[in-house]
Amino acid sequence: MATSIPLSQTILVAFLIVTSCIWVFPQVAVATSKHTGVTRHYKFNIRLKNVTRLCHTKSMVTVNGKFPGPRVVAREGDRIIVKVVNHAPNNISIHWHGIRQLQSGWADGPAYITQCPIQTGQSYVYNFTVVGQRGTLLWHAHFQWLRATVYGPLIILPRHNASYPFAKPYKEVTIMLGEWFNADPEAIINQSLQTGSGPNVSEAYTFNGFPGPTYNCSAKDTYKLKVKPGKTYMLRLINSALNDELFFSIANHTLTVVEADAIYVKPFETNILVIAPGQTTNVLLKTNPNPPNASFFMLARPYFTGMGTFDNSTVAAILEYETPSQDNSFRNRTLFKPSLPAINATNFVANFSSKFRSLANAQFPANVPQTVDKRFFFTVGLGANPCPKNQTCQGPNGTKFAAAVNNVSFALPSTALLQSYFFAKSKGVYTADFPQFPLHPFNYTGTPPNNTFVSSGTKALVIPFNTSVELVLQDTSILGAESHPLHLHGYNVYVVGQGFGNFDPKNDPAKFNLIDPVERNTVGVPSGGWVAIRFLADNPGVWFMHCHFDVHLSWGLGMAWVVLDGELPNQKLPPPPSDLPKC
Repeated sequence: MATSIPLSQTILVAFLIVTSCIWVFPQVAVATSKHTGVTRHYKFNIRLKNVTRLCHTKSMVTVNGKFPGPRVVAREGDRIIVKVVNHAPNNISIHWHGIRQLQSGWADGPAYITQCPIQTGQSYVYNFTVVGQRGTLLWHAHFQWLRATVYGPLIILPRHNASYPFAKPYKEVTIMLGEWFNADPEAIINQSLQTGSGPNVSEAYTFNGFPGPTYNCSAKDTYKLKVKPGKTYMLRLINSALNDELFFSIANHTLTVVEADAIYVKPFETNILVIAPGQTTNVLLKTNPNPPNASFFMLARPYFTGMGTFDNSTVAAILEYETPSQDNSFRNRTLFKPSLPAINATNFVANFSSKFRSLANAQFPANVPQTVDKRFFFTVGLGANPCPKNQTCQGPNGTKFAAAVNNVSFALPSTALLQSYFFAKSKGVYTADFPQFPLHPFNYTGTPPNNTFVSSGTKALVIPFNTSVELVLQDTSILGAESHPLHLHGYNVYVVGQGFGNFDPKNDPAKFNLIDPVERNTVGVPSGGWVAIRFLADNPGVWFMHCHFDVHLSWGLGMAWVVLDGELPNQKLPPPPSDLPKC
């Protein structure tokens, strides 16, 4: 005999089932009235996991035991809530790379900038809404070198009623380029900081966590992309490597670039890409209409011009055409290999990056600031620190390697900058005197000065809300000219100009592109050159800007912008959430 359940109990049971499903199945989304999109819940359990690559097993920090970590998927307008629970012995924080975090700076994630790290046994809920963005981004740890193993894709789909500005692809595939270290990355950077030398390099690069057939003991760990003939695939390419810009190519296939850093671009064709750490590139891959009796290597290897050591290896994955299983003629396939530029092919990189242009149309405008309120000039590059007494150092000429912006090497505070700023307790935490120009100008890309020592400090640059900013970033040849991928948190920037040598403030601005410059969150400062960017400071908070080579970040190549509140309620940073981690 059936028994009836009271309506109130039915509602309660239904509620419990739904809420439990949301945490167990993170892809579940529930509609909310407050946002135009839906709310998507994820849970990240930070825990150690034994992982084997190159016949080497190590215990490493992961999210949910996965390497790379789980996909976070949402649509433009959605709210994303990620509960991060730290079961690992390491402190950690998670950064949602490229998300603007409008009025949600507390969720940005860089340790000691917008939050204290999440300590062992503690948790923190990242809560933010995706406003006006769609495309390929990534999430990663933002504490010391944990990013080496703690990273994953962050895919923002267009709104339900919106489409891509190109024909819808048959299938979308995410490819994350990464680095594998046999040793613990934390131990590697700690030893480097102690001795002053360059850190030991990675043993391999990876495609979606797999090193592939070019490395020892790794043929079984090869990423294979199986495709159907006569179809268009969209590859979401993400460089999650720790310290290396990477060339990428697929043998005998042309790629059409359609998006960079989650911003649509004017499509252009290329056989070879270069992607810096933190950058993403979406490409369309059109497969041959007739299945060839061949397979095709997808290769990646570094672009590097500096003086230090680097992982000079090539990672391979395989593109394979699906064929009828009964067709024996495809058994012995030829394997084609693409050719990649020279390791130090700076001219190729400059030509490639100059091809990127915003769509700049009615639907996807390029809102480039046409007038400028504040102009800044920052040098970026390496330098040195003197060796402490009674110690032998292994950096240049017995010193310690360092890096700096305007000769200030950024010192991480012991409490978070955003909290200190918000509660007006900055004294002893940071000073608001970051230099707007180099204090001692020199021939930046010529003969380096005799004194290569840097100063050190926790300095920020304070600007009013809605300031239109033009910033020239100038590479220096101190300890070797080198490309630097600069990432600005909380913003996209327009790349209005770039060139080699020293920036010429009289003649170079006349060549700036103010019509359809590319919009990015991570911008390559050319090796031995400069890049000019513009942005509107419409997002109040404290925003880290730093080189996305983690070794350079560890050496101090970063600084912080403080963008003041505006006058209206939607121009102010709200108070922090109650579970904000404590230092």
